[in-house]
Amino acid sequence: MSAPIETRAQTRGDLAWSIAVGGIGIVAFAAFLLFTWYYAATLFLVFAGILLGVALTAMTHLLQKVMGGPHALRLALVCVVLAGLLSGVVFLGGSTIARQAAVLSNTLKSQLATVKSFLEQHGVDTSYLELGSPTATAVATADTPSTAAPTPPPGLPKNLPSAGALASGGGAIVSQTLKLLLGTVSAVGNFFIVLFLGLSFAAQPSVYRRGLLALSPKKHRANVTVVVDRISDTLERWLIAQMITMAAVFLVTWIGLSIIGIDSAFILGIQAGLLAFIPTVGALIGGLIIVLASLASGWVAAFSAFVLFLGVHALESYILTPIIQRQALDIPPATLFAFQILLGVVFGLWGLALALPLMAIVKVIITYLREDDEERPPEFKMA
Repeated sequence: MSAPIETRAQTRGDLAWSIAVGGIGIVAFAAFLLFTWYYAATLFLVFAGILLGVALTAMTHLLQKVMGGPHALRLALVCVVLAGLLSGVVFLGGSTIARQAAVLSNTLKSQLATVKSFLEQHGVDTSYLELGSPTATAVATADTPSTAAPTPPPGLPKNLPSAGALASGGGAIVSQTLKLLLGTVSAVGNFFIVLFLGLSFAAQPSVYRRGLLALSPKKHRANVTVVVDRISDTLERWLIAQMITMAAVFLVTWIGLSIIGIDSAFILGIQAGLLAFIPTVGALIGGLIIVLASLASGWVAAFSAFVLFLGVHALESYILTPIIQRQALDIPPATLFAFQILLGVVFGLWGLALALPLMAIVKVIITYLREDDEERPPEFKMA
């Protein structure tokens, strides 16, 4: 009789332990989701730094095939070359970039106002478009009695504003200045954070790899090692292919718009190359900007720019991506687009820009978990 009683007690103890572990796991997972939600911007910033480190490491690995030498020397050479290219673009074309950026900004504002006026003439409600028209603001101010300036007392000169108006105007100026300063500091700070993280990861990749593997349980460390190596290899190959694609899109767009005679061709080529980092959505946004900027040069130029955009998109989608990236990623376009929209809506620009590398990581993990031991290559089989 004692054996069944001990067995039932052991069963109850195992059940209670399983329930406790499951409850702790659910609570920990919920806490992790909550932490990710509230600190998503910081996590994306760190992930961008990791991607930069992976890109620098990939370039040092490519350089190893050419010249060999220690990792630190090759990384320093890569950083010097990249810094030289960036400095050359800034010093040789800085004035051109600034001038074309100002022209492009004014052109886009003018074309957006023209598009809004065209839609309103055809009965389309555009009240949700806030273009900040100065004329409309002035009319609204004149038609609103409550916003009229109060009449100064008889003893004061009529051409001087009141103390309340001075205080209000000064407060608005200070508030806008602080917003501009804080936005600039935040952008510059984020840039240097990503740069520092990328250089740190690229300087000693093996140290961070060993630290990551040390966090995993010992019995699963072999599996984690394979997954981490696969993720690193996939991201390296994808980043190299993506940099080649971005450079090709920039050159073709710049040269094509220059031949057509579009103003701001250089800055439009830069934005097209940068937006090529974001698949599908980036190409659509870049094409829309190019067409809007080309409308100022006439319908023929706009149509030529649209044809150029289609050609660049075909070059990227049907030539560069299949040839260069066929060994890096294999994600269906509809799946990727849906994941981009989801992360973009939930997390904003960070989620939209980093959706593809995040999905690549998830795909590597799922693929490994679904593989049988017989299907894995010999170098990835478990001991």
